[in-house]
Amino acid sequence: MVSTGTTILAVDDKQTNLLMLETMLQAEGYEVVTACDGVEALERLQQEGKRFQAVLLDRIMPNMDGLQVLEKMKGDPNLKNIPVIMQTSADATHEVLEGIQAGAYYYLTKPYQKKVLLGIVSAALKDYQSHQSLQEEVRNNARTWSFLESGIFRFRTLAEARELAPLLANGCTEPERVVFGLGELLINAVEHGNLGISYEEKSQLDEQGQLDDEIERRLTLPEYASQYVEVTFVRREGCIEITVTDQGKGFDWQSYLSIDESRVFDSHGRGIAMARMMSFDTLEYRGNGNQVVVTILLSPQSVSEVGSMTGTGAG
Repeated sequence: MVSTGTTILAVDDKQTNLLMLETMLQAEGYEVVTACDGVEALERLQQEGKRFQAVLLDRIMPNMDGLQVLEKMKGDPNLKNIPVIMQTSADATHEVLEGIQAGAYYYLTKPYQKKVLLGIVSAALKDYQSHQSLQEEVRNNARTWSFLESGIFRFRTLAEARELAPLLANGCTEPERVVFGLGELLINAVEHGNLGISYEEKSQLDEQGQLDDEIERRLTLPEYASQYVEVTFVRREGCIEITVTDQGKGFDWQSYLSIDESRVFDSHGRGIAMARMMSFDTLEYRGNGNQVVVTILLSPQSVSEVGSMTGTGAG
């Protein structure tokens, strides 16, 4: 049973589907608000968007379909961060990929399987809470860290990764765009890098609700006790370059740079691809995959400001 105060907007033009979603989600303690088409859903979101922590959105509807609602949400700064779980009976892979590329981080197919539905909702809410926390940290520390020219940072735990991501993001232009991707890369460096949790293991641990416990357990083991992640931040002419290096064995990173058709229905596995699309101007893995380098372009104004501050300091 989840804690109270978690509200989900379920959107579907078929009442039987809405009733089914309500029944499954309310049994877990979620508050569910329903809308029968895209127009009603968008009106609710625009009027009371802060109320919702996730949206279950049907793809095919009259008046305004799910993809149109999603596009309008992503164009609204007050709604763009609410996780959207796109639901459809269509089994065409291109439609699934189209939804994910438009910003639907999760996807469900009908008929619903309760276990899958609840797992996806739980993952979406967990990610939303994490991203909201990072965004809040960004807003709280924006001014001071914009002066950062270069630095080397080391950390071991997920808590430290979540503290470092917003601080580094604040050294960049558009920190709220960058912080999502940095959070993904730093967490990956701990989970999959240093601690060696494979994709399959994470899927199983997520399903069992034991991922956090397993991470904490591995952090105490002698073979992982001395491992750390190193992050370098360098402000160059025209861009910022951030390098993340873990001490793991690496992984087959090529298949994670884009949305893989075989993973579209999983509760995880899209973080690197989404970070590449949303947060960075370039993203490059090196060697065996235990090092990733990203760049964030600076606006002409920010380059001028940094040059001015650097010149003043040198004088």
